[in-house]
Amino acid sequence: MKNRDYLFPLFLALMGVLMPQSLLFAQSAETDIKIAVMAAPEMYREGATVIKVNEDGTTATLRKGTNQFVCLADDPKREGIGVSCYYNQLEPFMNRGRELRKEGKSNEDVFAIRESEVKSGKLEMPTNATMYVMSADSYNAETNQLMNAYTRWVVYIPFATEESTGLSLSPPGPGAPWLMDAGTHRAHIMITPPRK
Repeated sequence: MKNRDYLFPLFLALMGVLMPQSLLFAQSAETDIKIAVMAAPEMYREGATVIKVNEDGTTATLRKGTNQFVCLADDPKREGIGVSCYYNQLEPFMNRGRELRKEGKSNEDVFAIRESEVKSGKLEMPTNATMYVMSADSYNAETNQLMNAYTRWVVYIPFATEESTGLSLSPPGPGAPWLMDAGTHRAHIMITPPRK
């Protein structure tokens, strides 16, 4: 047969079936770092630690940092981009959540276990700590830009209440801060700006 143009698309489809998922979604550590630190304020990006959660639930340090920020790399298997950076004193809390999810615990179980452990003193929570959460549609490697990026802020203040902060328990207006999970170990101020 002279025309074999149909074979190349067939070959690509077959490779998609046979190739391990980890290779299909592979992305260089350098790119992972570039994307992850975009969630942090610009002044903290260069010195932030960057970690990645592996398929088996374990973590790998892509870059050891020199400042107080930890950034979590994007999971390429999920649609779009999702990265976050947080104050390093939140790492025990964040890591405990990853451990429990690796064990197959539900979100409700993770919440209850961490609540109990924080109250007992087994798990340390800072009195206040900020996390920056960024999502985007895609990443342009040529321009090193995230497409349609959106950032929201979370300020953890464990066991804070409406009475102790004066914050409402639901958004009082577009982009206004409000208190979520009030009275629990995971009480936090949410700041969610309107999307463009």
